[in-house]
Amino acid sequence: MKFVIQRVSGASVEIEGKIHGEIGKGFLVLIGVCDADTKAVADKMIRKLTGLRIFEDAEGKTNLALKDVDGQLLLISQFTLYADCKKGNRPSFIKAGSPQHAEEIYSYIIDACKKEIPVVNTGVFGADMKVSLTNDGPFTIVLDSEEL
Repeated sequence: MKFVIQRVSGASVEIEGKIHGEIGKGFLVLIGVCDADTKAVADKMIRKLTGLRIFEDAEGKTNLALKDVDGQLLLISQFTLYADCKKGNRPSFIKAGSPQHAEEIYSYIIDACKKEIPVVNTGVFGADMKVSLTNDGPFTIVLDSEEL
């Protein structure tokens, strides 16, 4: 599983010309799922995501987590995080999870995050989405379950 986490001052996702989800201060998280991913892997990634202390405290040090700053989440499924670009110039996506499995895990992540964070918005699995954000920092972290 891969999470690309961007600390934002605001972010939104648009589908078919309409805003589907938006947040203020918090994390925009792009989520990639492979077939080997389980709910246990998702739980580990969620704990790391919600515990990341990358918001500034009163002294300007990155000591505060999402909950400490009343941060919000915008969760977007993105199978292209599993692109394999080793051969040629056209990426292969065979390492990405099957749509059925990936959607199940993505839905699980959404539900689990909603138990931890008061404001959780999402995209729509498999939809053509336009994502906008103001990266605060910029501050971007890539979490890969194989490296945790």
